[in-house]
Amino acid sequence: MSRKPWDLDFTAEPEEVAALRRVMRLHLGVWGLHEVTDAAQLCVSELVSNIITHVGAGTPATLGVSMNGTRLRIEMHDPDTRALPTLVEAGSDSETGRGMAIVDAIADRWGVLLHADRKVTWCELATGLNTPNGHIGGARVVRAGALLSVYGTAWVSQHAGPSTSTLVAARAAEAAVDAITDLLYWLQAHGRDVDEALERAQMRFEMEAGAGGDSL
Repeated sequence: MSRKPWDLDFTAEPEEVAALRRVMRLHLGVWGLHEVTDAAQLCVSELVSNIITHVGAGTPATLGVSMNGTRLRIEMHDPDTRALPTLVEAGSDSETGRGMAIVDAIADRWGVLLHADRKVTWCELATGLNTPNGHIGGARVVRAGALLSVYGTAWVSQHAGPSTSTLVAARAAEAAVDAITDLLYWLQAHGRDVDEALERAQMRFEMEAGAGGDSL
């Protein structure tokens, strides 16, 4: 699986946080990184909130997502090189100061890069991958990825870019639906009970997912 870097420009406003979280969930789903989605969404929330609080609402910013080896790297770009994020101890009754403490607790590591025109606050999350282009989830996920490449996922990985995160996820989901539909037609053409096959597949999925994945 090719996990190409992508970025998304946005305006740092409170109402944008939910949208960015959805984009992260969709894109990490396409990348097969479901296990780190919750942590990644939380990091995005805190990094955006940090810009809103310390730089100002309405600040133009950019979310960048990439792989650094087997780690998921999340970057937040903003134009203020003076307001640097710091790790402070927030009291139990404090309403502010928790953002970078949360990122520090969740991420493997984080830091700040200063450029002439912007700063980049970044964090990295462990994914559990053995290789940057590897899969989480066992042999079934690998086989499904190979199958979906026939249905257009190759186009998805090649065209991921700054403004295509939602499109990428939608295209991949549609490819999966097409593959399932074709398999149902194949079963019907060979005289198989489609409903029974769906029920068996669902039962097997639930059993293996509950056991932590397939072992084939």
